[in-house]
Amino acid sequence: MSKFTNWKSWSGKISNPFSNTSAYIDKIIKPQVDKAAEDKIKAIHERLPVPVFWLLGKTQSGKSSIIRTLTGSSAAEIGNGFKPCTRTAMLFDFPDAETAFLRFLDTRGLSEKGYDASEDMKWCEQQAHLVIVVIKAMDHQQESVLSALKQVHKAHPKWPIIVAQTALHEGYPGRAMAHIQPYPFADGRISESVPADLRCSLLKQREYFAGIAATFVPLDFTLPEDDYAPADYGLDALWDAIELVLPLGLRAMLEGHIGAINDVYWQAAHPHIIGYAISAGLAAAIPVPAASLGTVVAIQSKLFHSIAHVYGLPLTKQSIREIISAVGMGVLAGMGGRELLKLIPAYGQTVALSVAGVYTAAVTYALGKTLCFYFSKTQQGKALQADKLREVFNAEFARGGELLRNSIKKQV
Repeated sequence: MSKFTNWKSWSGKISNPFSNTSAYIDKIIKPQVDKAAEDKIKAIHERLPVPVFWLLGKTQSGKSSIIRTLTGSSAAEIGNGFKPCTRTAMLFDFPDAETAFLRFLDTRGLSEKGYDASEDMKWCEQQAHLVIVVIKAMDHQQESVLSALKQVHKAHPKWPIIVAQTALHEGYPGRAMAHIQPYPFADGRISESVPADLRCSLLKQREYFAGIAATFVPLDFTLPEDDYAPADYGLDALWDAIELVLPLGLRAMLEGHIGAINDVYWQAAHPHIIGYAISAGLAAAIPVPAASLGTVVAIQSKLFHSIAHVYGLPLTKQSIREIISAVGMGVLAGMGGRELLKLIPAYGQTVALSVAGVYTAAVTYALGKTLCFYFSKTQQGKALQADKLREVFNAEFARGGELLRNSIKKQV
């Protein structure tokens, strides 16, 4: 049994100022987040080193398509979501600035004569985790991109680099040609089934990166109206490369757990649940600043109101009470992160704080998912039974612990 499935073992063991159901519900429905709590939440966000994917590539090379396909965001969301962070770079927080657990940095100055990557590198010094070089498969005018990459690589030779060779269909001999199946670029090889001109172009581009340990991923992310199937050709290979060089479990966190509830609301709420759950977990885990259980509840309140906004339904005392009654108030009492130190002294403070953080993150994740289930059934006009809500919570608690364990432990 996963250690995250046995949440009842913690129930009732923690002295908790929010062990009263009505008091907890009031704080969720009508949050009173004072400046001190806001400062604590801000400090948590600053403490969390959100992984940054630095996209280096010319305009129209396919950078936005990569973001859209990895995150499921629309073109409009991406276009409106980019914010300037330097004179020559833009930042996209996913899912948003408050709940971001993944960021994309798009360097926009590469087409400018005399572009100097030093300012962007300075911004990324303590943030970038992965450099993704994006080049069209048939484009060999890459001097500006290579010059910037060499600056980056010289300053940070250990940063992992993935080269995404995009727009493969531009190298097909005719519009009628479909994507080759199975994927012909496994393990860095290029199969003989790849058209000769495209194959030669891909190999020539790889020569540009001599002396740089890069992973090459040919891909073709298109729109449905482009009539290429699948529209996310090469996505599995890209995720394999990302997970290999940056094993944070991001794919699982991004893709979510749709299961039988396959609707747009569930999917839209998922990344926000991840972001808030990580924040709540850190509030329980990190020793400074003194983030209290009140901070955790404030974060959960933000989560609940965010989900209600996604579903376009009111967040009521009845809805929260039905969920808490089904789950059991004891599970919330287990979120007193610092008090867990008294229960497991043999583990040492670091391990104990880590357990507290993962537990709180998993509870927050499961509460969010259970509320989604509640709203989904409410939209359908279906009656809800406590045992079904409890079943959803238990399953999502276990999943949340597994999904978020590494993200929390790395910060403690």
